[in-house]
Amino acid sequence: MRILLIEDEAPAARRLEKMIREILPTAELIGILDSVSTAIDFFQHLPAPDLVIMDIQLADGLSFELFDHVQVQAPIIFATAYDEYALKAFKVNSIDYLLKPIDKDELQKALEKWQNLRKNISENPWQKNLSQLITQLQGNQKAYKSRFLVKIGEKLISTPEQEIAYFQAEDKIVFLHTRAGKKYVLDYTLDELEEVLNPENFFRLNRQIIAHLQAIQSIHTYFNGKLKIHLVPEAPEEVIVSREKTPSLKDWLDR
Repeated sequence: MRILLIEDEAPAARRLEKMIREILPTAELIGILDSVSTAIDFFQHLPAPDLVIMDIQLADGLSFELFDHVQVQAPIIFATAYDEYALKAFKVNSIDYLLKPIDKDELQKALEKWQNLRKNISENPWQKNLSQLITQLQGNQKAYKSRFLVKIGEKLISTPEQEIAYFQAEDKIVFLHTRAGKKYVLDYTLDELEEVLNPENFFRLNRQIIAHLQAIQSIHTYFNGKLKIHLVPEAPEEVIVSREKTPSLKDWLDR
């Protein structure tokens, strides 16, 4: 297995290299790149590796910029100190998303996952089946966010899922409302949130609200087959579920 590292912090790169050699002694580490520009140059002129382990925040920008310049024909394990980029990571060739400092056991699980998936398509060169691999990965693995990083002035706060009541869109701004009644601006659209929230716990009630199951205090029939939802804490405006969406909501509540 030919592995390429993209990491701009030398101590982190050395630690990662050491762990990889311990987990996969036969792996060939073909290089360590430290910037978006050197990564672009690599993929423009050299054969793709079997696997890329890539930091997200590099010295000259976010590694996602790489995909705007070249087609990366390799699966990727992303590594970062923050979890705010998970959605973007799973929109490209990601097979896993590890938070720093990287735990050796978590890295081993990620590498084993790649090896197992690689074996499943071993009948043909995996490079010719990259789209099939990514489809399989996305089908087998769905990453749901368990917490959100919000900013209050100069302070960053991580808000876990169990403290979230609902998300509300207002004038193109999305707010996170907590069960304690606090309200934070969030750098997501409701469409993006639908992709990363666990559908067992969250439901999009209408164009303005995605609510946690525990935030729904009561449901009332409304005219023309609609439903009126009472949330806790109370929403800024009436929460009405359309007649078309009502059956889906009832099915979700009755699981």
